[in-house]
Amino acid sequence: MTQLIFSRRLFLASGATAVLAACSGGTPKASASTPSQFTDDEWRALREEDWKTRLSPAAFAVLRKHDTERPFTSPLNDEKRAGTFHCAGCDLALFLSDVKFDSGTGWPSFWDFIPGTLGTSIDRKLFIARTEYHCARCLGHQGHVFEDGPAPTGLRYCNNGVALTFKPA
Repeated sequence: MTQLIFSRRLFLASGATAVLAACSGGTPKASASTPSQFTDDEWRALREEDWKTRLSPAAFAVLRKHDTERPFTSPLNDEKRAGTFHCAGCDLALFLSDVKFDSGTGWPSFWDFIPGTLGTSIDRKLFIARTEYHCARCLGHQGHVFEDGPAPTGLRYCNNGVALTFKPA
């Protein structure tokens, strides 16, 4: 996949909007005015070299370079136990297992998330506007949200499995 570098992006974190400043490597960093409980978190201060040593090459490509894993390759797609799905970058709990569903897309899918844990931005790399979502703490790319999910939200948070870890209840 090609690397994207954004000069400015809209970012929604905890219900508030802020502008993400440009940064090297295509990885978003929050501007000083970002209203988020994680703004001053040490995860946001990590450099690309730090992330490369902490993550597998596949997780680095997805979380830090906005890549997408191939469908049906993640064991988390078939995970059905009770528990919590966490960001593979910083271990923030993002999704509870009771909101996971089989979307048939080949990626772990959820119809809701733990409040305050995700931020969104507009992704136009496929020439159409899609809503991309990120971990609110480390800003790692997780996936895209679509309006074709089940009730009660009607949303499908389509997540890269390599961007998650699972902790059984």
